[in-house]
Amino acid sequence: MERNIKLIWDFRGPEASRTAEHYRLHLGEAQAGQAARETGIQHVNSMHSLVYMIVPESEMRPVRDRLKPHRGEYAES
Repeated sequence: MERNIKLIWDFRGPEASRTAEHYRLHLGEAQAGQAARETGIQHVNSMHSLVYMIVPESEMRPVRDRLKPHRGEYAES
C-alpha cells in the first residue's frame, strides 16, 4: 500500500487564522484535477495556523513543485 504525504503551509502572526482559511480556498481550487485526498486547517495557537494537503507519495513531487509547501511529513493512516 502506498504511503501518503502531508504537505504543509505554515502561517504565523495575528492574522494567521484568516490567512490559513483563505489559502485553503486556493488549495481547494488547485485540488481539482490533482490526486489530493484531503485538505484541512489546523489552528496551533492564536499566532500559528497551518493548512495541509494529503497526496499519495508517488504524486508528491509534481504537487510539491507546483504549490511549494513549506514542509512535508508522512501522513498517518
